[in-house]
Amino acid sequence: MFILVNLKAYPCDPIDVATAARDVAEASGARIAVSPQAADLARVADTGVETWAQHVSPNAHGSHTGSTLAEAAADNGAEGTLINHSEKRLKLADIDGSVGAAERADLETIVCANNPAQVGAAAALGPDAVAVEPPELIGGDVSVATADPGIVEDAVAAAEAVDPAVDVFCGAGVSTGEDVATAGDLGAAGVLLASGVAKADDPEAVLEDLVSGI
Repeated sequence: MFILVNLKAYPCDPIDVATAARDVAEASGARIAVSPQAADLARVADTGVETWAQHVSPNAHGSHTGSTLAEAAADNGAEGTLINHSEKRLKLADIDGSVGAAERADLETIVCANNPAQVGAAAALGPDAVAVEPPELIGGDVSVATADPGIVEDAVAAAEAVDPAVDVFCGAGVSTGEDVATAGDLGAAGVLLASGVAKADDPEAVLEDLVSGI
């Protein structure tokens, strides 16, 4: 199971979270990554934790003011990137372009989707993984794997039908080791979470609990 912590634009200390994630990953052998703001990619990567971008744009070098260039993310330590998070929605053509940009920069990719139908469409674009995240559960206290286990199972089936090589993750409300274990039982290869760690008083304790479910 892969645990990806998205720091969004929360007012947390990205270095504190990154250091905690690094230490828990090293102690447990679990794969944990942190996805900070673009401006913090290099600082977070310098801690030694696996670092992911929150987004890359579908363009190459050129006149693209305000874009997040995939090569720039990689040059600053990113090993992968989220694409099409529910808070950063893209058109299908731009999702395809962002996946291509990430591949050009040797970044792993996770394309986010709202439901199993979108998971199937995203899988057809050839990312490394897709993540099903019902928007109504994001930031809540109940994990998608508990609130609607069928959506995780259906997402796994949808991706499998299109491209068996594409992993399926789940997100929204994930905050405990039990949530991680349940997601794995439903066929997910990883989980995305944010506020459960980013807003925690003790991120390391939360991360230790999360890996206990693996």
